[in-house]
Amino acid sequence: MLSIRGLSADEAVSRGRTQHFDVLMELGECRAALGDLDRAAECYRQAGCLEPARAAPYVGLGVVALQSGRLAEAQRAFEAAASREPACAEAYGGLAMVRQRQEDYAGAFEMHLKCLELDTDNLVALLGLFQTSCQMGTFAKVIRYLELYLQRHPGDTSVLFCLATLYAREDRLEAARECLLSVLALEPAKAEAGQLLEQVEQEIARTRPLDALSA
Repeated sequence: MLSIRGLSADEAVSRGRTQHFDVLMELGECRAALGDLDRAAECYRQAGCLEPARAAPYVGLGVVALQSGRLAEAQRAFEAAASREPACAEAYGGLAMVRQRQEDYAGAFEMHLKCLELDTDNLVALLGLFQTSCQMGTFAKVIRYLELYLQRHPGDTSVLFCLATLYAREDRLEAARECLLSVLALEPAKAEAGQLLEQVEQEIARTRPLDALSA
């Protein structure tokens, strides 16, 4: 078989296809970032033709459709990505955003959870899970994922604040206070954290006499 610089002809073709695929994906991402969504979608479609078994081009098409408000099209693209690569966290994250836009909060919650099972560091899915949990009034699962995330990223003040909010809703006031103090140590000017801390401390002071009486 013919070879090119130590590669067989088939290997050379495969490498060339992969490089072309990578270029098209990067070009699509650049055009999407610049708001040129039609040309971004064309790049993703060409990449999908080169590597039809890959999920990434369909994720890209789903993001473009989502940005354009075409929810049904976005859903089909993300589902196509998940069918090609069932472990593609971005596909489930995309489906979660579609369902959130459709106000299907239970469906969005399920997809955010699926995304986080595959990628526990996915901050977009984590904050989306927080938003849907607030809509549904279901906090136990999101608290667990926030806690896991903070074990690896203890200085993330946005996640610390979300966790403090949920602790406060669950009457875990001391835990909420600890999170808020951590937020303010890192961002002293974060006004909403200071306001929530004041409310939490007032509630702690109000309940302590009752705790002493029950003891």
